[in-house]
Amino acid sequence: MAAPGKVAPPLWPGAVLPDLAGQLAIVTGANSGVGFQAARALAAAGADVVLACRSASKAEAALADIAPVARGRVWTELLDLADLASVRDFAGRVKAAHSRLDLLLNNAGVMAPKHRLTTALGYELQFGVNFLGHFLLTALLLEPLMNAPSARVVQVASLAHRQGRLDFADPHAERAYVPWRAYRQSKLAMLVFALELARRARAGGWGVLSVAAHPGIAATEIVRNGPGLSSLTALAMQIGKAFVVQSAEAGAWPLVLAATDPAASQGAYYGPTGFMECNGPPG
Repeated sequence: MAAPGKVAPPLWPGAVLPDLAGQLAIVTGANSGVGFQAARALAAAGADVVLACRSASKAEAALADIAPVARGRVWTELLDLADLASVRDFAGRVKAAHSRLDLLLNNAGVMAPKHRLTTALGYELQFGVNFLGHFLLTALLLEPLMNAPSARVVQVASLAHRQGRLDFADPHAERAYVPWRAYRQSKLAMLVFALELARRARAGGWGVLSVAAHPGIAATEIVRNGPGLSSLTALAMQIGKAFVVQSAEAGAWPLVLAATDPAASQGAYYGPTGFMECNGPPG
């Protein structure tokens, strides 16, 4: 919880986070949405938090908002998951400065842009950012994660994974780009990664816990930056606000629980417990 005189982020009823003082956490895409809210909650619980973001100005604005409630140190680092060279540079800086890493929250994401976009190496943007960038980041940070006494990696997935299929013949949608199909595939890939990382960590005795979480349906900037505010997705969210859509704060709750739950087990998947997992307290 936040120090006296500081207003802690709102959490679900009955929530009590463990004291995270002395722990180092990295949150990708921490400048807005559920990533920002999760980073804020972790900082208020005492963790030292790295806000790993593509935009320096947005990261600094997020830092200014988080600093008043933070009990630990919070700082920004540039990370562009669409550029694997940037991922390597970021991981190198982390390892040079820190011998251990307690939490890696792979949150940053792209959702259903109207037209096919690509990463610096030509991968379809959603598959490249949501999955491949985080895959490389996790692999490069395994050493400091294994140096922590009880490290944890959290993959942020989506309800959309339920309709996802891995297209091994055309993973980068070069033949035909369908925005939501590509998004669903990327989020399903993150869950496959979470489970395989859990299997390997268990078999190898790495001492690293691999779990996943999804925010349900939360009102964040990802719709504006993906399908757009004039899209059917935005219209559906407007209609559903009174029924299933929840705030970014509430959308971050499953991420926070996945990151801190002392009872978490390998391969666990956290999300809202309300109607069709769209909203409500996390579990």
